[in-house]
Amino acid sequence: MVLNTDYPISNAQAAQYQRDGHILLADVLPAAHIPPYHEAIAQTVKERNKETRALKDRDTYGRAFLQTTNLWEYNETVKAYVLARRFAGIAARLMGVKRVRLYHDQALFKEAGGGITPWHQDQHYWPLATDKTITMWMTLADIGADMGTLRFASGSHVEGYLGDIPISDESEAQLREFVERKGFTLAQADAMSAGSATFHSGWTLHSAPPNHSDRMRPAMTVIYYADGARVSELDNKNRVADRDHWLPGTAPGDLAASPLNPVLG
Repeated sequence: MVLNTDYPISNAQAAQYQRDGHILLADVLPAAHIPPYHEAIAQTVKERNKETRALKDRDTYGRAFLQTTNLWEYNETVKAYVLARRFAGIAARLMGVKRVRLYHDQALFKEAGGGITPWHQDQHYWPLATDKTITMWMTLADIGADMGTLRFASGSHVEGYLGDIPISDESEAQLREFVERKGFTLAQADAMSAGSATFHSGWTLHSAPPNHSDRMRPAMTVIYYADGARVSELDNKNRVADRDHWLPGTAPGDLAASPLNPVLG
């Protein structure tokens, strides 16, 4: 089964990730293997996502994507995908750690006509006392930049935590100005084939343009962190909510581990 095979990461690719805070990899899941996982993920999104408002009636966050989390708990095919040794091995190799744990998965389906994803840091939301965090963002279909491929500020991960700035119109304005002032090089894929994926650090600033196409942009993400990490201080309301949801029963200083966070590789 391809999900249990190794994906080779060269020393040069690992160094690139460490330098830039992100990397684009082809055939993370070869395109021929995508259809059953795409179908299972899309079906689970249909079953679990409760958004019924028209795009025009949502705020900026709501227009960015349909966000559906922890799909692996509800579908066995999705579970095999999320817990795949292949993906976890890439995450561990890029971060330079022996093993990773699952933080959570989330489907991010940007609808036709969907809006921008504002500039943000993922780890704003995560109560994890480590810099060894990473998100795999895989497209389940062939997409172009006009559909909302991610845009990264290369090297921005070295800045660490930039404060209590959740995804919003304010984060778009404040962090866009920060990116411009710092002069970070911007990187964005012109096109991505089904099964290709970006991996980015929890501190890497990133955003995405609107989906100007007439098709859904189906992206699936899996978030990992180094095994052995501890729970951080709960210093913003989103980290409190994330602790309650993804690390139930833990307190600051505890090992970041619960039944929802299996060791994957």
